[in-house]
Amino acid sequence: MEGEEFAVGCFLSIKTTLGDEFEGQIISFDRLSNILVLQEGLESGPRRNIRLLKANHIKEFSLLRQDEDPLDVKKCFLDLTSLQAREDSAIRQAEADSERFGVGVTSEAQTLFDALSKTLPVRWDKTVIVVMNEVRVSSPYLPESVSGGTPAANERVRKVLEFERKRMQTRGSSQ
Repeated sequence: MEGEEFAVGCFLSIKTTLGDEFEGQIISFDRLSNILVLQEGLESGPRRNIRLLKANHIKEFSLLRQDEDPLDVKKCFLDLTSLQAREDSAIRQAEADSERFGVGVTSEAQTLFDALSKTLPVRWDKTVIVVMNEVRVSSPYLPESVSGGTPAANERVRKVLEFERKRMQTRGSSQ
């Protein structure tokens, strides 16, 4: 495929080697990496998809028409409200994810936290694992290190710790 066919502004109908079929306008073509940057959804108003496609994944294409530069600043539209909402959501998710990592704890403690989190609500309180907002598991994170909460909750946490420690030992001895 010659680079001339991939001129900025061209509208193409494309079939990929993976069976996808779509139409899009070329925003950019990088010869070095052989990547096309295409803008889809031009008929659906201001919302558009950007697709990066390795040119060698194109099975066939046809030129629909040539148009102006798609990156003309006068024609670009940014929905700042939507972008701000996406940023806020990403920040909230990153903060929630970061709370799942213990600071100043061993990898073993983190593994036990992760195991508990699969079935129970957990959080870190410095280096203490807090389960169901009532049961506390302190270092060295053994079943004997469990305190607080109802006897049933306490026993449940102990059983999960015992099971996970056995799994960790089994994995350690098989390596």
